[in-house]
Amino acid sequence: MPSDPQATPVAATPPVPAACDRHSTTGYRGLLRNVEFTGLYAGFTLTAAAGTLSGFALGSLVNDRTGSPFLTAVSMYGATFATVLGALTLMSVADGRRPRRTLVALQFASLVGVGAQAVPGLPLTVRFGLLLMLGFFQSLGTGTRLGLLAEIVPTSAYATARSLMNITSGGMAVLGYAVGAVLLRHLSPYGVFTVAAALTAVGLAVVAATVREHSIRLTRRPGLRQTWATNKELFAHPGRRALLLNLWVPNGLIVGCEALFISYDPRGAGTLLAAGSAGMLLGDLAVGRLLSADRRRRSAFALRLLLAVPFLAFGLHPPTLVAAAAVFLAGAGFAATLPLQEQLLALTPDAVRGQVQGVESAGRMTWQGLGAAIAGGLAQYLAPGSAIALAAAVSVAVTVLAAPAVARTARTG
Repeated sequence: MPSDPQATPVAATPPVPAACDRHSTTGYRGLLRNVEFTGLYAGFTLTAAAGTLSGFALGSLVNDRTGSPFLTAVSMYGATFATVLGALTLMSVADGRRPRRTLVALQFASLVGVGAQAVPGLPLTVRFGLLLMLGFFQSLGTGTRLGLLAEIVPTSAYATARSLMNITSGGMAVLGYAVGAVLLRHLSPYGVFTVAAALTAVGLAVVAATVREHSIRLTRRPGLRQTWATNKELFAHPGRRALLLNLWVPNGLIVGCEALFISYDPRGAGTLLAAGSAGMLLGDLAVGRLLSADRRRRSAFALRLLLAVPFLAFGLHPPTLVAAAAVFLAGAGFAATLPLQEQLLALTPDAVRGQVQGVESAGRMTWQGLGAAIAGGLAQYLAPGSAIALAAAVSVAVTVLAAPAVARTARTG
């Protein structure tokens, strides 16, 4: 990442699109009056819905074939393992000169991967290979999408835009898990994969039709060398390291807890997953719209604790309704990502925003995969409820130990 110690990156604000001035983008409806943002948002929404459906279908398929908590957890979140490959190799494409064309190409690759999962009779090894391929392309697509987002909306509306996208992600998960459970009663997992592929195709068409190219980009050609140089500069900054640690590890361990829901309660897994997504939706809505930037920063530690503490109740093996209430409360804690992402953006030069946000997202998703693997591995030796409680306890410990470093970053900017 280019280093400019005399400059304050957050002061360099991307141009405000003519259709969307600073005052009109303070709310969700104002954002949606921007045609480009609406197209980017709609494409993200359809992609999120497709990802939820395909993950649920693959998890159910693997659970039926193997009965293994570890393989089931990895199948639901295994694509996140490949995101780190994107972050380490080609994430600089997120700041290339033609981000729209890049995003369309990457979404087309995702469409091919999801469509291939709908082919019956594929060995599980092939399905896991497709899962890794999807994770790689999705990580690059996320970086490109977030780079475009930082240019399509003004800096003052960035937190609101991310909040809306996070809320949508939670809403699509609620609908996706609920609809997925219903579809699996009438369709095979392959039929659910076909539905997911259709949603991906529509999302691709929407982005291609509405998003234009943007020119605030690197002068150097994207590639492996550029990716490594920017990543080296990213991790050399102690404040950014502290923020990334808190964005990645506690979050990933709690996603690992959620990956055990099918093993913990096969019949109630859909309810538990939907409860977590509903809590995430409510938390992002409240934190993104009702709190000021300063209050969001001050609430980050409490929200990160809220993310993990309710999962400790699983050590007592509560009934489904009690467990769902705990998961709902914990889901609100995912809103801690908003103030941490705002701080990270403020420490990032404009020219590499796409890559830095892509690395943040890829690392968070990779830790979700690691969390699923850790929790699934624990469940091979412990009861699923005990494994969930243990992973949550580690998440609490990481949050508490890392709190001083994050506080120093907030004070120094």
